[in-house]
Amino acid sequence: MEDQKLEVARLVEKISRLHAAISKLPSLNAGGAHSALLRRRGTHLEAHYSDILTAFDNPLDHLDRFPYYENYVNLSKLEHGFLARHAAAPGRVAFIGSGPLPFSSLFLATNHLRGTRFDNYDRCGASNDRARRLVAAAEEDVRARMAFHTADVADLTAEELGAYDVLFLAALVGMASEEKAEAIAHLGKRMADGAALVVRSAHGARAFLYPVVELDDIRRGGFEVLAVYYPTGDEVFNSFIVARKVEISGTK
Repeated sequence: MEDQKLEVARLVEKISRLHAAISKLPSLNAGGAHSALLRRRGTHLEAHYSDILTAFDNPLDHLDRFPYYENYVNLSKLEHGFLARHAAAPGRVAFIGSGPLPFSSLFLATNHLRGTRFDNYDRCGASNDRARRLVAAAEEDVRARMAFHTADVADLTAEELGAYDVLFLAALVGMASEEKAEAIAHLGKRMADGAALVVRSAHGARAFLYPVVELDDIRRGGFEVLAVYYPTGDEVFNSFIVARKVEISGTK
């Protein structure tokens, strides 16, 4: 118990330092130094709670200890509902930017897409190690359908990305708008025609926390925009865009 209290104190200190640094920024627009600080704060928080959860004998019974648990439950339900309107149930899904708490993939695999294989990508090996430990507590069927890979989105090939029916792009992948547009363009050149892309974005005041994804960047990346969701209350933090990969002239 004392070790856990000490770890909490360290986390609070880290977040306090990041908050102080954010407060000194000249602009609160998502991007640049602000984006890097938010990414670090989010990573520290998720890593900390991942460690807390895996310390329990039955970690999945305690997921609601994470402050944003309900957000991920609701977001996965909404995203699945929108996807189901525009695409058949996928055989393979990739989640890019899954982090140390892969709640989105876990909830989708457990509650909505029970026959789907999930490949989770994160550029941080330590995050993937934490995620594996957490998912190891899931039922055998779910564990067998969840894999974790350490890779940056920019390094994923057409052979890898072309295998997926649906791809999720997390909000914290490409925090600056230019980075996000580059990631989407990279995917557009390598995903299979007809595959679906779900991109998490932000709307209104939430743009302070996450970068806004422009619909024109989706279209320029080689996708047809199928639907856009904007939260109207506190049910979820993120907006998201559902798009379909179309054939880019000259790539075949």
